[in-house]
Amino acid sequence: MPTATRHDEKLTVAEVCAELKISRSTFYDWRAKRRGPRCITLANRELRIRRSELDRWLTEREDAA
Repeated sequence: MPTATRHDEKLTVAEVCAELKISRSTFYDWRAKRRGPRCITLANRELRIRRSELDRWLTEREDAA
């Protein structure tokens, strides 16, 4: 996938959970505590996470060791 397209990709909660190897309940717990990546709420109340936002969120959590 081209970089520009990948950067703008919208991921589902299931895709993010699979990538991070976490449960949906962990994702929603992080979201409730405002510790997870920012989400887009669609008109049907489903969530999407921009690939760029997930990458930014992960980078912020890297150890500087």
